[in-house]
Formats: sequence, C-alpha cells, structure tokens
Amino acid sequence: MARRRRRGLDGDDLALWTQVARSARPMRPAGHEPVMPPDPAPVPEPSRPSVSAPQVPRDFRIGKAAATARPATAGFLSQAERLHAQPVRMDHKTHRKLSRGKLAPETRIDLHGMTLAVAKTALTGFILRASASGQRLVLVITGKGKGDHGPLPTRSGALRHEVPHWLDMPPLAGLVLQVVPAHIRHGGGGAYYVYLRRAG
Repeated sequence: MARRRRRGLDGDDLALWTQVARSARPMRPAGHEPVMPPDPAPVPEPSRPSVSAPQVPRDFRIGKAAATARPATAGFLSQAERLHAQPVRMDHKTHRKLSRGKLAPETRIDLHGMTLAVAKTALTGFILRASASGQRLVLVITGKGKGDHGPLPTRSGALRHEVPHWLDMPPLAGLVLQVVPAHIRHGGGGAYYVYLRRAG
C-alpha cells in the first residue's frame, strides 16, 4: 500500500497563518518567570501535656500499704468533723475525758422539736444562766434530725448544724470555751458538750 504524502500548506493557508502569527501577543513578557504562591506556613503540632511520674515516698517498701491522700473536701466536712478539727482550748486531760463520755454534764437543755428561732432564744438564755451560776459543763441536745422523705433533698438536722454556729457568735462566744460532739452515752450525734469558761 502506497504511503500518502503529507500535504503542506497551500498559498492561501500560508498567508493566513503568517497574518495570525504576527497578531499574536505573548502571555507574559519575555524573561519574566511565573510568580509562584508562597508555601503555606507549617502548622505546629499540638503540644502534648507533660505527664509527671507519680511521686513515691522515700520510705516506701514493696509490701507496704500506700498511704492514700485524703481529698481536699473541707467544704463537705460534717459538723462533728469540723469540731474535732478545732484546736483544743481547754485542759487536754479534761478534753480527753470529755470526748470519752467520762464527765457528767451539770445540766442540759433539749432543743429538738423547736423551730430555729425558738431554739436560738432558748439556747441563749440557757447558756447565760449556766455561766452566771458558775456551771462549766452543760449538754445541748439537738436531735439527729429526720431523713429526707420528699422528692426534693432538704438539709436534715438543721438544729444540729446551727447550734455550734450560735455558740460561736455573740453573746455566747465569750462564754464558751469548747464545743465537743457528745459521747454515745449522752446522745452521740444528736447532742453537744458545751464547756464554759470559768466565771470571773
């Protein structure tokens, strides 16, 4: 089979091509390189939080029980725990006997069943009379308070909670030396020993 010869431009086509080539303009001036956009700035990797190794006490030995750190829950301490944490302002030997229930109160007042307003008035009068008569150890019975029976939680034992605050406020604060939760034989969590300052 004979090869077909490539056909060249005839005269008209060549004249037309020459005219088009003359009218064409370059897209950019000669000698100018295309401007490339800058590379994006590298994004730093997020820093990982440093995890420190747990501190091991120097005297720790294998087989020894590790001491568990108590969480800072000072705001959630019970009233009894707050009172136990207070400094002892009375004679330490007497305080130890008192905490063990080995001292008998000279007189007592029973506040449970009273409203807060009535109980505060009754307690104030009781402490003032006891101090004036020279008594040192009195028992204040608040009751433990009823549990929560409704659909919404309410604070149980309002009297038990408020009495130590009242004893730490005027006019009673200057008369009271120490408030200690009562031993079980004198009411336990529903009563307080109130040790009064010596009258003078």
